Amino acid sequence: MSEGPPLENFLAEAKGFLDSNANARGESRFVWGEGSDRVGVLEEKSPDQERAEIDEAKIWKAKEFDAGFGWITGPTEYGGRALPSNFERSYQALAAKYSTPSTTPFGISLGMVAPTILAHGIVDVREQYLESMYRGDVIGCQLFSEPIAGSDLAGIQTRAIRDGDEWRLTGQKVWTSNAQYSDVGEIITRTSPDKPKHKGLTMFLVDMRAPGVEIRPLRQMTGGASFNEVFFEDVRVPDSHRLGDVDEGWTVALTTLMNERAAIGGGGAGVGTMSMTRFLEMARYYGVDGDPLIRQALADVYIRMSVSGYTNQRAMAKIRSGQLPGPEMSIAKLALTQNMQKVAQLVSDILGPRLVADSGDWGAYAFGEFVLGVPGMRVAGGTDEVMRNIVGERVLGLPKEPKPLS
Repeated sequence: MSEGPPLENFLAEAKGFLDSNANARGESRFVWGEGSDRVGVLEEKSPDQERAEIDEAKIWKAKEFDAGFGWITGPTEYGGRALPSNFERSYQALAAKYSTPSTTPFGISLGMVAPTILAHGIVDVREQYLESMYRGDVIGCQLFSEPIAGSDLAGIQTRAIRDGDEWRLTGQKVWTSNAQYSDVGEIITRTSPDKPKHKGLTMFLVDMRAPGVEIRPLRQMTGGASFNEVFFEDVRVPDSHRLGDVDEGWTVALTTLMNERAAIGGGGAGVGTMSMTRFLEMARYYGVDGDPLIRQALADVYIRMSVSGYTNQRAMAKIRSGQLPGPEMSIAKLALTQNMQKVAQLVSDILGPRLVADSGDWGAYAFGEFVLGVPGMRVAGGTDEVMRNIVGERVLGLPKEPKPLS
């Protein structure tokens, strides 16, 4: 990691780029009844809307990367600038003052898949994918969960059988975000079924458009289809696209999982972008701001969201100091879903039937999409129950949960 130019020079360069390619944001504050009232956990888009967003995001990401701001902390040999993390933070803070296209389509690709490739891929694979991913030319998805295994990642059944310099993959994955527009997928497979379940796993990068790959959308109760099930039928993957050693995929998976929980827990999944002003104004509008139970619930949500924010700051500080993300990320993810449940209960208490029957009131029925999306977040990145086990065993040092009697 190089020291690079003085930070003020770097920021002047960044401001010049942003001034030339984006418009500065104006002052904004939440006003009840104004603007969009959509508050869903996941963005539900039509295929046309999704494609338009991806095209716009790719154009912006390419501009940003070509100007030297696409991977500020990354190694220079893979297209980064190798600058300290405070340069990245400073750029993000500055960029937040400008209206730029959403980079949501790259969240999994750059937050989970690319860091795993950097940590475990061979040089040729790093050279092939990392620059393209950070430039936005290639998008990656994560292929972990399976219908039978559930949250027991080590119980997966998708098989990879070696065939010379290739592997043949057969199986099914489920709850895969972004599979419908991803170019590559990070997939965990079972390569030695005779070994203990945490052993005998191997990770690969698979071409999502290879023969034998079938992607089917999963319709959610929110009405959207943000997830997919993906089928693999004798899909061939070169051994060069193996991430880590054969039968050591669990170690590779932990790299991805910790980054995933950091992304989910730290990202807020919609909760972090809601200010308490929204809930206070909602309570006032419907005349329940004097109700002692509502006031207590408002205070509880405020406290929980504040504590969660401080926990995330502590965890991010650990990562910025060069340490690997650890169990703190499981705390953040668990706190997020608990906070989402509290918010869902709070708005349900305030809105009552307006939550399920459209009265035409701004900010009422729209919250139904959020409430219906909360159960999915309790599964994403590890269920609440799994997170509690991790926190209990790895953070608090409690004895492991007893195994069921056979």
